[in-house]
Amino acid sequence: MQKPGKGEPVDNDEFESWVKSKQLLKPDDQLDLTEAELGEEIPKLLSTENRHLPRNLVIYNFHEGTYEPVPPPENTVTLLEFEGTALHKDTPEAKEQIARKGTDELNVTLDKPPEPSPEEEAAPPPPETPDGEDAEREEEEADADAEAQEQEEEVQAAPEEEAPKKKLTNQFNFCERAALTIANPSRSVDTQTIPPPRSNYGSSVLQWVIYDSYSEDYAQQQREKEREKEKKPMLHKRDEKSRKDDKAKQTEEFNKRYLQACQIIERMVNQNIYDEIAQDYRYWEDPSDEFREEEGTLLPLWKFSYEKTKKMCVTDLCFNTLYYDLFAVCFGTLDFMKQGNEGAVCLFTIKNPSFPDYRITTESGAMCCDIHPKYPYLIAVGLYDGNVIVYNLQVGTKEPVYMSHGVNGKHSESVWELKWGPDMQDGEINFFTVSGDGRVFNWVLMQNKLAITTIISLFLDIDQVGGPDGSSLKLKGCGMCMVFHPNNPEIFLVGTEEGYIFKCSTAYSSKYLMTYYAHYLSVHRMDYNKFNSNIFASCSGDWRVKIWEDMRPEPLFIFDLGASVGDVKWAPYSSTVFAAVTTEGKVFVFDLSVNKYKAICVQAVVSKRKNKLSRIAFNHKLPFIIVGDDKGTTITLKLSPNLRIKTKAPKKTVPVDPHSLEVQKLDRLLSLVRELPEGELVKETVSTVASN
Repeated sequence: MQKPGKGEPVDNDEFESWVKSKQLLKPDDQLDLTEAELGEEIPKLLSTENRHLPRNLVIYNFHEGTYEPVPPPENTVTLLEFEGTALHKDTPEAKEQIARKGTDELNVTLDKPPEPSPEEEAAPPPPETPDGEDAEREEEEADADAEAQEQEEEVQAAPEEEAPKKKLTNQFNFCERAALTIANPSRSVDTQTIPPPRSNYGSSVLQWVIYDSYSEDYAQQQREKEREKEKKPMLHKRDEKSRKDDKAKQTEEFNKRYLQACQIIERMVNQNIYDEIAQDYRYWEDPSDEFREEEGTLLPLWKFSYEKTKKMCVTDLCFNTLYYDLFAVCFGTLDFMKQGNEGAVCLFTIKNPSFPDYRITTESGAMCCDIHPKYPYLIAVGLYDGNVIVYNLQVGTKEPVYMSHGVNGKHSESVWELKWGPDMQDGEINFFTVSGDGRVFNWVLMQNKLAITTIISLFLDIDQVGGPDGSSLKLKGCGMCMVFHPNNPEIFLVGTEEGYIFKCSTAYSSKYLMTYYAHYLSVHRMDYNKFNSNIFASCSGDWRVKIWEDMRPEPLFIFDLGASVGDVKWAPYSSTVFAAVTTEGKVFVFDLSVNKYKAICVQAVVSKRKNKLSRIAFNHKLPFIIVGDDKGTTITLKLSPNLRIKTKAPKKTVPVDPHSLEVQKLDRLLSLVRELPEGELVKETVSTVASN
């Protein structure tokens, strides 16, 4: 293959194709500059001056008595240090490298045959000569070859004798530059201060002066030692007290852990003992309901009782808002002729029916209680003597965290019902109470005490009664129960001992929003419907349960249960189901969508002669209720399938959530009751339930 001559272009197709395919990408935000602007050189100066160094340091010369300036520190900071291999061409080492480089090029030229010039290649070949001339030419060429070979041997022998080590040349394109920065002009500032005051003192020291100073110092040391001895017993006593406190804390913490372990074991044992009841509680359904169209039954499960409260009456029941299996039971008495010296509040759980998890003992009978919906560890209790107490279950049940004090700081009669209110604007927790003295109080939990405010005083809407001395008196109403509106926390209902129901507001206390002439005897309990806040139920000692609509003076439904009704509650799962208990020991369950005239379940739970039922409560998650009697026993009852029928959406319609279905079911029922002929008034027709 013939190599291309010097100066001839090299045919490289790959390089040309790469150059053609190469495209320069221009950013969208690139500035368009002219040729003059592109060719302009913009110098940038890098200053090595350290501007953080102080420039005006001075030092005081005590010998001269003046301030002298301190020389400024060096302003040189090494930013970059690089050792290069560049040499000046006039140095001996550089000359030696240049000479060696020329020798190497000569060796390369001797090894290669001389290349013919373009004129020699283009010249015609020499003409043929005779044989004699050929012989002479060959002899001349042989002599020339011999001389060239001798010169080559001499050149090759010279480097073999010296054989110096080659030094690598600088393979990098290194450029070294230097610049001198501008030195800022210096400025000297001198300040002369006032010399400090001086004084000369002289004294003669004698032996007794030295002795007196040592004696005084020794006495001072002795006094300090006596003080330390006096402090040590106090510190020792404090250390012993702190040690006892630490031991007490450790013991208390150990007891808590030990008690928790014992509670778990106790629950396991109780679940094994009551395994059949636990299975029925969760899974058993009464199969006989398939053959009863409009009737249901109640399955008795556990009985909860406490040894110290067997002779007390269950005065209130309340489920915990967070733990659905935990409920509180208040123990007191409803017989004012047999008031006990103390009361109690017990918190039971379904996981352990044999013993309460928390026990609170009160100095007076516990008449009502309520668990805070937002803080489930706070429980407030109203007492028979008019006081209220608040416990924090996280801290313990030995001492209340809040308690009312004084004659003016409590009710003058027993507290019949207590309800937690929504948090105030400043975040304070508060609750409301109603008492037999005819007043409704608002209690605010301050930092160290309970703040009390009178919301309303109940006065009967009748003419004033004249006294024996000719004065007129306005009769007060005795509050028996209260319930707050589920959607508007300012509105609440108060039931009185005279049978009235007053609709009140916390915003003002001058008058009632509405007065219902509800019952002939005292109103025991009231409850709002869980699906329609305009519907509420009331029960009384006149044997009747009435269903009311807001701002309607006459009841929608009236049911006569044949005995004094202690409590009534709406079901949380249905808009038309409610239950009530009577003093004859019976539980009544009504479903207005099934039967508007009588109960679909009437079941005797306790003995009619021995026990009386006082309170009832629905569980908000599982289908069971709890009822309390006057002997300190709380009974759990499971509802059969016919008592908890859920409303089904009609076929071929848009899917509707269960809550809306319940609201529609109640609205249809109320529309039938409200439709009356023109001019006809609502008559008080009583539906009597026969006692079995």
